[in-house]
Amino acid sequence: MLGDTLKIDVITVFPGMLRGFLEESMLKRASDMGAVQFRTVDLRDFAHDARRSADDKPYGGGPGMIMKPELWFEAIETVRTEQARVILMTPSGKRFRQVEARRLKGEQHLIFLCGHYEGIDERVREALVTDEFSIGDYVLTNGVLPAAVIIDTVVRLLPGVLGGGEEAVQNESFSDGLLEYPQFTRPAVYRGMKIPDVLQSGNHAAVDQWRTRQALDRTARRRPDLLK
Repeated sequence: MLGDTLKIDVITVFPGMLRGFLEESMLKRASDMGAVQFRTVDLRDFAHDARRSADDKPYGGGPGMIMKPELWFEAIETVRTEQARVILMTPSGKRFRQVEARRLKGEQHLIFLCGHYEGIDERVREALVTDEFSIGDYVLTNGVLPAAVIIDTVVRLLPGVLGGGEEAVQNESFSDGLLEYPQFTRPAVYRGMKIPDVLQSGNHAAVDQWRTRQALDRTARRRPDLLK
């Protein structure tokens, strides 16, 4: 095991959505090497009725159903440690960015709350949630996919998870506030398309300058907001 193990709990009524995701690629590697420990928690295990109900009608009327507070309180209190960050996935949360991923990778315990239906009773947010994140200005069926996105973003930053070492995560989009420059590999010419001569020059200073110019140009064209 490399250093401290990051504990990640995901609370949801759809734990099956995560099983394959957490057992593939870099996430499996991270788990196997002891960098991270995953656990999925079925919210319905904390229901108080035979139907395992997780939702009810909203006070004040309106469409849809609201997830009941008692299940969330009991589920969170069962898994929460003193160091835990309790993260609610919600369209009304703060936009998740790479800087947040770098911050979360230094935590000891992350608990993701994945709501469904019209959302979670506000008392859960007020009493237990430490962070609220959105992955974009759109609405999904539930919070599992956004949680999976953040988990992948954080875990790949843990030491030793990526084979290329620390440099693998330093020279990529958003690591320095810019989009990543174009990348090429062999063959040098494919279907008449030739890679830039500078990349074959052996001149590392010239290569660095070319990459910087390309990153600035790509960012200016595609994401000018990042240059502000």
